Amino acid sequence: MMLLTGGAYQGKTAYLLKNLPDIVCTDGETCSFSEAEHAQCINHYHALIRRLFEAQEDPAAWTARYCDAHPDGIILLNETGCGIIPLDSAERRLRELTGICGCIVAEHAQTVIRITCGIPSAIKGDLP
Repeated sequence: MMLLTGGAYQGKTAYLLKNLPDIVCTDGETCSFSEAEHAQCINHYHALIRRLFEAQEDPAAWTARYCDAHPDGIILLNETGCGIIPLDSAERRLRELTGICGCIVAEHAQTVIRITCGIPSAIKGDLP
């Protein structure tokens, strides 16, 4: 499993397409939950977490099941915990869940890469 993380618009998708051009990613913003369940790669995973949360599904349990089912899966996850703390308790809970899900993926992953300004840094494992 591989996790690509970093802020929004930092080059995660471009990095993936450059280094693993044959990978087909499902978009977590728009795909069905069933489609995501079977995807080899999920882009915008933070958006899928939000959608699961809004549908009253447990994103952490869903993520653990995905990781168990897809040991070779790839997740692209925006960092969402930086910046101003939201006033809304649901938004704070969503940020917390996004962090928890990121930790679950990172624990299962052989490779974790943080991308900032288009520059990859291996946090765990080696750069492809």
